[in-house]
Amino acid sequence: YNLGGMGCSASLISVDLAKQLLQGKRGFRGGKALVVSTEIITPNLYHGNERGFLIQNTLFRCGGAAMVLSNSWFDGRRAWYKLLHTIRVQGIGPESYECVYEAEDENGQRGVRLSKEIVKVAGKCMEKNFTMLGPLVLPIMEQLKVVISLGARFGGKFLARTLRANKMDEMAAKIKIVKPYVPDFKLGIDHFCIHAGGRAVIDGIEKNMKLELYHTEPSRMALLNYGNTSSSSIWYELEYIHEHQKTNPLKKG
Repeated sequence: YNLGGMGCSASLISVDLAKQLLQGKRGFRGGKALVVSTEIITPNLYHGNERGFLIQNTLFRCGGAAMVLSNSWFDGRRAWYKLLHTIRVQGIGPESYECVYEAEDENGQRGVRLSKEIVKVAGKCMEKNFTMLGPLVLPIMEQLKVVISLGARFGGKFLARTLRANKMDEMAAKIKIVKPYVPDFKLGIDHFCIHAGGRAVIDGIEKNMKLELYHTEPSRMALLNYGNTSSSSIWYELEYIHEHQKTNPLKKG
């Protein structure tokens, strides 16, 4: 189980690992796990002039957060949250592997190169992640809409292929392929901790998921106050929701 080089996703991956480790310690006493998430940019500060490496010097900020996970019955009353589901999706292709890559430039200066493919790679992984998350949090009616749209889309494509195979291209061209239904995750999720990777990242997710301004407020405030602290940014956002947010306050239970 490798946690090295996970970048902005390392914190949630660590929580998933802690959850699996705690599952081996059941009973009244249970166990505890400390997860520390930090962003330390000094060791990888780039001293060269290549543009692909220089981005990291201006994009990230130092930060850190820590949280304790426990499955002890005695800690149940004082715990702030209950962990229900953890989902991990990881790209394995060359684009995913090289989108954030530590290397040396032509002059031997070491740094982290950020590829233009990072947005594309992150979008694909996020789509797969929500596909796996949907059945766990969405209402039955939203899931039913997804199934119906996928069935209609598959049926339309199958009919079009059949018509083309029988040399009925004109009729095949008239068949409209149904677009996949994008479920409304706001019906199953009250609060969103979006990685504060930049204003464009937050704006894009807000637009594609049709979120309200109060859904992205924690991410924008974390970006404003602390900058992009990589994997620890989501914990700054959760703290903002817990302590400060008035537009969409946290409800116990």
